[in-house]
This record gives sequence, C-alpha cells and structure tokens, in this order.
Amino acid sequence: MLMLQRRSSKKYHSSLLWTNTCCTHPIKNETILSAAHRCLIEEMGFDCFLEKKFFFTYYKLLNNGLIENELDHVFVGYYDYSPIINTKEVDNWKWITLKELIEDIKIYPESYTIWFKIIMNNYLRKIINY
Repeated sequence: MLMLQRRSSKKYHSSLLWTNTCCTHPIKNETILSAAHRCLIEEMGFDCFLEKKFFFTYYKLLNNGLIENELDHVFVGYYDYSPIINTKEVDNWKWITLKELIEDIKIYPESYTIWFKIIMNNYLRKIINY
C-alpha cells in the first residue's frame, strides 16, 4: 500500500491534487534527507526510516502561469499507521494499492500532480521493489 496526500486548497499551485506522501524544499544548510524528515513530520505528523531511491528533473508550465523547473529527490519509507495531517499543508490522505493507483491515474490524470505522474509513468520500477 502507498500513502498519498491531497494537497491543501491553500497551496498556490496544484492545490487539491493527489500526490506523494510529502514534498519539501530544503532550507539553507539542510541536507535533502534532513529536509525530507522535517517535512514528513510537518505535513503528515510522523517520521520513519527513509531510503533515497533516485532523483529526476522536470520543466512544466502550470495552469496558473507558474513554471515548475524542479530537481526532485525521491525517498521511500515504511509506515503502517494513520498520519496526523497538518491541514495547512494537506487536505486529505489515503492508502491505495499500486494497482488501484495506476488505474486511477489512467482514468483521472487531472486529479494528480505533474511530478507524481512523472514518477509513476517514468520511474515506477525504481521504487516498486521497496
């Protein structure tokens, strides 16, 4: 099972879209791994062991005129309890099987963030064996 979050309606882009468990931007003098742990706690209310799987870049013009020009690092962790979401960051969350997720993205691609669809379409093999 995968834990997804739906981004808060207060987000300035990609609001109310389903995506990976959490996202982060490191602050000055913070490692990527430390930022991932910090945001996992800030957004979802828990922490767990994280393993870096890969990174990728993408460039995309968003609907609101903003441009995403991102370098994304993808970590995978294991956690089997309910999160305590920060409603300033997260609107909702759910557990979903990989099979259900793949099918849902095919049927409702507009319900998912651009970076999450890139991960699912291009890099799934790098995380599937976790």
